[in-house]
Amino acid sequence: MGYLGRPITDLEASISHHNGNITTTYDEQDEVEEQILELYKIFSEKHAKYGTIPLLSKERHSTYLRRGLYKFSSNFEALDCSQPWLCYWILHAMSMLDLKLSHEEKSHITGFLASCQSPDGGFGGGPKQMPHLAASYAAVNACISLESPELLSMINRERLLEFVVNMKMSDGSFRMHRGGEIDVRAVYCAVVVTKLTNLSAPPNLFEKTAEWVLKCQTYEGGFGGYPGMEAHGGYTFCAVATLILLGHEKLMNFNTLIKWLSFRQLSLEGGFSGRTNKLVDGCYSFWQGASFALISQCMPGEFVTEEGNWLFHQIALQEYILICCQHSLGGLVDKPGKPRDFYHTCYTLSGLSIAQHSQGSKTVLGSPSNLLRPLVPVFNLTVEAVSKAQNYFYSTDPTLNTAASMVTVVEEDNTEFKSQ
Repeated sequence: MGYLGRPITDLEASISHHNGNITTTYDEQDEVEEQILELYKIFSEKHAKYGTIPLLSKERHSTYLRRGLYKFSSNFEALDCSQPWLCYWILHAMSMLDLKLSHEEKSHITGFLASCQSPDGGFGGGPKQMPHLAASYAAVNACISLESPELLSMINRERLLEFVVNMKMSDGSFRMHRGGEIDVRAVYCAVVVTKLTNLSAPPNLFEKTAEWVLKCQTYEGGFGGYPGMEAHGGYTFCAVATLILLGHEKLMNFNTLIKWLSFRQLSLEGGFSGRTNKLVDGCYSFWQGASFALISQCMPGEFVTEEGNWLFHQIALQEYILICCQHSLGGLVDKPGKPRDFYHTCYTLSGLSIAQHSQGSKTVLGSPSNLLRPLVPVFNLTVEAVSKAQNYFYSTDPTLNTAASMVTVVEEDNTEFKSQ
């Protein structure tokens, strides 16, 4: 079986040059490039000698994820206020890998998430913690990732709506929690939980919101977390997704956005960085990669190649993830040498799925078994999970389903399969 990765000579030619301007940033970049180039060379030699091809270690990742559902070490104390997030990261990663849970396990997880639901509406970061928009987003996505519609009744939509409304600011933005920070993440979380669960939102709930988000687009082209802040991959995804869900996507400056996104994919590494002059990080495989998918959805036929692929190097990204980001004991990492965690496992796998599924074809580097389930990028949930949630939340009035069009983009993804 062939392995059509990038030639080592091309990678060596893309090494960064500081031209005598030695800085801490350049030193760190040189160190990462040297480490990653060595990994690519070792893998290339194995392929030449033994025919080795990139392989996603699904069994090891499965073991790591399943263990995380039931037992954490004391190192996780710092994430006490992120318990719904841990559920979402693990469950969504399992969903992409097509790993199954028993009905009893799903009920147990739903019961725990219900204990995080506040009597004031929304979900907190753990039982009896204050409601928070980010935790609410994570809890809703975790429930949907279980793909059992009968368990979705746990979500108190009436109180969730009250909480979302109370987080709205007069300028159209949203704050994360009572007295909390205001940024584009909060806006995205508010919009997603409203759209996914079909909340009976008042007509003015998102009044001025698109205008506020547009103020976050910077001179570079990406979006910051707040007007005047630096462009950042995570905030850019949240902003682009929000504008799409609100139907105001064409107000963005697409040309500068595409340029900024394109420069975030690093030539040697193949992965993405989150900001200008920052190092590669596996999680941005999703945050940046999904933004390309969303943009092509906004302007059909314009921001894709002639073959229908995204406007980034999908094979290079898959190389980085499969060769450089897999931990030997399961789970995925930021970059070689970094510890594994559930956050990077979730978002790096999400980026791998984005790189495999485009509008024109499925392009899978290495073994065909590496293929993950396709996503609805705007929510970062699998197509099947979103479809089941839509059927549940919109069953009484399908005409209200503003999220339905988000599924069609990836469902058209069956025209051709190429393993490279």
